[in-house]
Amino acid sequence: MDLHGIDLNLLVALDALIAERNVTRAGQRIGRTQPAMSAALNRLRGLLRDELFVRGPNGLQPTPRALELAEPISLALRNIQQTLEFTQEFDPSAAAMTFSLGLSGHTESVVLPPLIRILADRAPSVDLRVRDYGSRDEATRMLDAGEVDMAVGLPPVETGRILSARLFQDRFVCILRRDHPAANQPLDMEGFLSLPHILVSPENEGLDVADAALATKGLKRRVAVTVQHMASAPELVAASDMVATVLESVVRRSGCSEQLTVRDFPLRLNPVPFVLNWHRRNDAHPAQRWLRSCLSGAFPHVWQGSEQVCADLRQQYY
Repeated sequence: MDLHGIDLNLLVALDALIAERNVTRAGQRIGRTQPAMSAALNRLRGLLRDELFVRGPNGLQPTPRALELAEPISLALRNIQQTLEFTQEFDPSAAAMTFSLGLSGHTESVVLPPLIRILADRAPSVDLRVRDYGSRDEATRMLDAGEVDMAVGLPPVETGRILSARLFQDRFVCILRRDHPAANQPLDMEGFLSLPHILVSPENEGLDVADAALATKGLKRRVAVTVQHMASAPELVAASDMVATVLESVVRRSGCSEQLTVRDFPLRLNPVPFVLNWHRRNDAHPAQRWLRSCLSGAFPHVWQGSEQVCADLRQQYY
C-alpha cells in the first residue's frame, strides 16, 4: 500500500471508532461531527477494502480485519503523539488529555483519592482512565502494548524495560470476626493453624506470603476457601469462623471493619512495597513525568526508587 495516499486523520478516526463502537461518540472523542466521521469511515472502507464495521444490537461491531488493525494502529498513533509532545513543555493547567493508569485490586482506594484531588487542583482538564489488572505479568503486557501509561502494584518481574519508583508500603495482618471465640486472645501459632483459612491468590498460585512464611518452619495451614480479590475477604470473614491474612489497608477501607478483630500474624512478615511502574520508552515523556511526580507527592513517606532499589525489593519478595 502506498503510504502517500493515507491521511493520518483517517487512522485517528478508525482508532476512535474501534474504541467507541459508535459513530457519534467516536466523533465527540476526537472533535468531529457525525457526518465527518461517516465520511471518514467510507474512505477507510475503500482504502482497506473491508467493511470494517457492521451494525449489531449493541452498536457497531468491528470485522476481523478491524480487530486485527486495532492494536497496531493505536500503538502507532500513541508513538506519534509522544514523539511530537517530547518537543514541548508540559503545562498541566492548560493541558487537555487523558492518562491511563493500571491499578490492581485495593490500590484503587489508596491511590485514586489523593490523585484525583491533585488533578482537580493542578490540571482541571486532564482526565484519568483506570484499567484493572490481575497479575504482574498482565501489568507488564499492558505497559508493553501502551494500553496504560503507568501501573501501580508490586515490583515487576521484568527489570530491563520496566522502570519503578516506590510509592508506599503496607503490612499483612490476620482478621477474625469480632465475636469469634478466638478473638478475645492473642493469635498464637497453635490457634492460627487450628482455624480454617481464606486464601487470597490473585495470580492463582495457590499460596501467598503466609504459606511461604509457614513453610520456613515446616508448617502448613488448612485453606477452606480461595478467592482472587483481597477486597472480598473481610466480608467473608465477618460472616464465618474463618481467618484471613490480608493487607491492613484493605481492612481499614472495608465496609465491615467494625465487625472484625485484627491480630498480628504469628510470624514476622516484611512490609509489602507498592511501586509505580512505567515503560522505559516513556521515561522522558514530559506529561508522564509530571504525573509520576504527582503520584510520588501524594504519599507522605515517598522516595524515588532506583533500579537497584527495586531489584533489591524483587529479591526480597520474589
